[in-house]
Amino acid sequence: MEQEVTIREDDAKQVVRDLGIPPCPEILTRLLAEMRKEEPDYRTVSNIVSEDVSLAAAMLKTVNSAFFALRNKATSVRQALALLGLRNVKEIVTGLLLRNSLMKADSKVLERFWETSSDIAQTASLLAKSLAGLDREDVYTFALFRDRGIPLMVLRFPEYEDFYSKAVADTQLLTEAENAQFGIDHARVGAELARSWHLPDETCNSIAMSHDYSKLTGDEIPVRERKLIALGLVAEYIYSRCNSDEAGQDWAIGGNDAIAALGIDEDAIEDQVQMVEGILAL
Repeated sequence: MEQEVTIREDDAKQVVRDLGIPPCPEILTRLLAEMRKEEPDYRTVSNIVSEDVSLAAAMLKTVNSAFFALRNKATSVRQALALLGLRNVKEIVTGLLLRNSLMKADSKVLERFWETSSDIAQTASLLAKSLAGLDREDVYTFALFRDRGIPLMVLRFPEYEDFYSKAVADTQLLTEAENAQFGIDHARVGAELARSWHLPDETCNSIAMSHDYSKLTGDEIPVRERKLIALGLVAEYIYSRCNSDEAGQDWAIGGNDAIAALGIDEDAIEDQVQMVEGILAL
């Protein structure tokens, strides 16, 4: 039995190597290097982002969305920095670069995926302090990469789109169905992507386990990792509620354990649904 598990893990690692995970873009590497300085220079950060015209335009569109609820809309990268700060802009740029590196023009699955995934990450960051007592930047990064393995699965496996359309309507967790069909799941692929983009090991580990809701009970993993997994699921559920979508199989399987892991109750969830709905309505 142990030998079989080892073989499956070796096969999974080979699949990950074959996926051709995109490296961290040079523009993000430069941005992070500047932001790690004791006193980052706003003008330098602005110039780095502005070098890519399409990136700067997409960033401004995101900054001016309902999630940030700015009274005065930003009209330049420098103005966005002044209104939102370095950390928010770094998060937005990371998300946009991720999307650009994993695009596939003719994919219906990815078209829907890109519409929702960044908004779910934003939702998670809004809930970080109130529901989990976690740093909103850490939560946003985790949530941003949580399902980013899906585009890579689409790009690697020609049959994945048809599989995905059927799997999301099944009673089985998507990750379980993926492992049965492909020998790898999008959570582990997303963790490898996160590692290649230089995310902390703790965050990468949480991404790899992000749909294993058995980890929400007991003391097998640290409290912070349990909270990240729980918050990712709660954010997905709240975002679905706000957009009149089905809650999904993940919530049916892990919802109660996620609520327990965060030490909250269903009333707290309802309060956050109303809060996010209020933001989206602005």
